[in-house]
Amino acid sequence: MRGIRRFVRLLIWLALLLAALVALGLWSGIRPPPAPPVVRVPLEGQVDLILVEKAARRLTVFRDGEPLRTYPVVLGFAPTGDKVRQGDGKTPEGRFRIDRRNDRSRFHLSLGLDYPQADDRARAAAGGYDPGGDIMIHGQPNALFGKATLTRDWTAGCIALADTDIEELWRVTRVGTEVEIRP
Repeated sequence: MRGIRRFVRLLIWLALLLAALVALGLWSGIRPPPAPPVVRVPLEGQVDLILVEKAARRLTVFRDGEPLRTYPVVLGFAPTGDKVRQGDGKTPEGRFRIDRRNDRSRFHLSLGLDYPQADDRARAAAGGYDPGGDIMIHGQPNALFGKATLTRDWTAGCIALADTDIEELWRVTRVGTEVEIRP
């Protein structure tokens, strides 16, 4: 009998606590509605510089020295340091150019970088290894299109964006656009 009384008292206390919390929530006043989603004005024209800051996981596009838009990115699966060889999972660092565009990539759109460059090939030849290549700025794997954006570093050394972000970047980036990748 004592156990039942304790249980009933506990239920009463929990009900009073819940009622107090509800009352306090209502007492705190009317909350403003949530902020509307930010609507981005589409970029127009061409960009002349793409800056990737690896540590910040950020890609910023510029025109005439002015930043226009910033996107979150993910990198190679071992992103710290400069790319040295095929399979190291590192995203290269330095200055590059967009040298190709591929709308039939395994990933949602891709902008190819001119990596490896002459110094990368020379270093690899002297060391007797493959410097790697086929480094791209691209979207998510096509199998995920419209379903998910991978948010952890997962590429083999590329720079990956959300599909909607690569679509916008694709529209404003031409072959020859400069790309700077910083640590």
